[in-house]
Amino acid sequence: MDDIAMIKEDIDSKLEREMTNLSLLKETLNRSNTNTHNMLGILNSFESRLKKMESTIVPVYNETENLRCRQENLEKAMITLENVLGYYHVSQEIGMLIKEGPESVGLDRYIGLMDKLLSALNYFKKSSQNSFEFGELFQLFDKGMQLLNGYFQTLLLRHGRPVPPVIILDMLAPDEELSEESEMPLEHLPAKVIEDLGEIARWLTANTVEPPFTKEYVSCRSLILTSSLKGLKEHLKSASGGSITVSVAPHSPAMVSKFRTAKDTPARMNIKRIVQYTKKASTGLLKSPFEPGHRRQGSNTDTYKEEGPDIDIEIYITELSALQKLMQSELQLLNRIIPEKLQRSTFDTVVQPGLEVVYQEGEALANNAKKSIGKHEFTAVVSIFPVVRHLRVIKPETDRILEGCQAPTRAKLAGLLSLLGSTGAKAMEEFVTTIKTDLQTNLPKDGTVHQLTSQTLIFLEQLRDYSDTVGAMLLMHGEQAVPTEAVDEKKSRMKLADYITKVLSSLGLSLSNKAENYSDIHLRPILMMNNYNYIIKSLKRSGLIDLVHQLNSKVESYYEDQIREQKRAYSLSWSKVMHYLLEVNEPMSMQRTMNPDTKLKEKERQNIKDKFSGFNKELEDIFRIQKGYAIPDTELRAQLKKDNVEYILPSYKIFLEKYQRLSFTKNPEKYIKYKVEDVEAILNKFFDAAA
Repeated sequence: MDDIAMIKEDIDSKLEREMTNLSLLKETLNRSNTNTHNMLGILNSFESRLKKMESTIVPVYNETENLRCRQENLEKAMITLENVLGYYHVSQEIGMLIKEGPESVGLDRYIGLMDKLLSALNYFKKSSQNSFEFGELFQLFDKGMQLLNGYFQTLLLRHGRPVPPVIILDMLAPDEELSEESEMPLEHLPAKVIEDLGEIARWLTANTVEPPFTKEYVSCRSLILTSSLKGLKEHLKSASGGSITVSVAPHSPAMVSKFRTAKDTPARMNIKRIVQYTKKASTGLLKSPFEPGHRRQGSNTDTYKEEGPDIDIEIYITELSALQKLMQSELQLLNRIIPEKLQRSTFDTVVQPGLEVVYQEGEALANNAKKSIGKHEFTAVVSIFPVVRHLRVIKPETDRILEGCQAPTRAKLAGLLSLLGSTGAKAMEEFVTTIKTDLQTNLPKDGTVHQLTSQTLIFLEQLRDYSDTVGAMLLMHGEQAVPTEAVDEKKSRMKLADYITKVLSSLGLSLSNKAENYSDIHLRPILMMNNYNYIIKSLKRSGLIDLVHQLNSKVESYYEDQIREQKRAYSLSWSKVMHYLLEVNEPMSMQRTMNPDTKLKEKERQNIKDKFSGFNKELEDIFRIQKGYAIPDTELRAQLKKDNVEYILPSYKIFLEKYQRLSFTKNPEKYIKYKVEDVEAILNKFFDAAA
């Protein structure tokens, strides 16, 4: 019961507290309602006052705004009127300054005056084209345009100079100590002049339909480009007359500052270092395997003498490289002066004369080569190879420089490359045909290396340094031409190997046919042996054998077999000598000759005498004939002498021992003229006309 009482007491206490809170809440609500009512009254009063104020202020504001607009319009009208009135006086105010030209007035100020003149002209053009003022302003503006364009031309002519050869050579052979990134571009014009030219060009382009300055720019810069090439060519020609090293001092201190590139010292350039163009002299092929003075009278291999490096080709290749560098520098200059929309069309016209110069020279080179082909002077065609190789090297960069130019301009060097390539390929094919159809029978009297062989191998050796170039020529311009993209290094080398094989096959057949014209049948194998030996040694010495082996690995063994076959054919020349030594007719038995006391019949004694006499005569005859044979190669000559000794001497020794103990004559020295060592000495004198 006590617990219930406590709980009831607690509930009553809580209820009393809640009732107190409720009464407080009602009191607060009443106060809030009173405040809300008062606020609504204030707001309604404020709203009515705002409405009264708006009805009073808005008309005043509108009237004030109208007055402000009228004032602005009046001010604008006054400014416009002042400007219009100023347009009527522009010609009198700036006419004299315009006629003085930008050089007198100053370029920036002059362009400002031209802008002012243009504004006046545009006003009258829109409002009153028939007015006197419009005509006067138009004439003045035209005069200003002419003077501005003339000043553009004056700046170009005054400061533009052909690039000195020394600077071009510096560009082609930069100092090895300078990295490619550190090379400074060629400055054709001072920076301030370039800035002024660019400002004139931009203004004229923006304010004329057909900017006149492009003609002056093209005329000046194309002339400088061609003059730079001409000066370089003349410089290299004069330098080639003396020392190959080119050294030219600048003409003046001003020119040093104007054209100095990354170098601070006068340029020195070795022409051969630029183009690396050399021809292999025939002496390199002929001299090393031959003894000095061993050539025979009547041998035609000495009649061909190869000329030294063709300096004109070196100059032309240098000129091609120079043109590329000059075009590149011209493009850099043009981009700083000519507005972007005119750059490519202007550059296209600037470089055309320079491209035409090198194309015509290359065309002349091709024509000279064609004339040489007609005369069967094929070594002259070799001059095409370094040019074609150089064109192939510079073509990618040149194409990049000419990107955006018209198709004829971009195709200029490609056309030259195609022309020279087709000319070279035709010469190569004609060379094979000439070897096949060579009807000249000017055989060397001593059977030495034929002139046709030496010239052919000299020609082939010169192909080695241009294997990729020559192979590509044959692939792209041969009977079964392939596109450029289908040509690679491996295919080019294989094509050249196939060509060399074809040439050697034609040469072998031609030599074989020529050898048949010898009346001395034993001289035929000597000729073939010499030529086969010369061919294989030349191929090895030049390194062409490695190239040919890529196509046919049996070439070397083929020539070695042919040399052995010719040696066998040559050994038949000893048949008459061996006829007596081997006693082909009426031989005597060894048993009878072993006894010195053998009684010989008269017929037997005469038979022995005839054998010795016949041997002596045939040995002397063959020595007289064959000492005039030429074996230029020392190794081959020594081997052939050794073969003769090993072939003749054993038989002669047996023959001599067999009969010298017999008493077949009262005068043995008359018949036994040669001891074994005498015969050996004679055999070692073969192939020596001085013996």
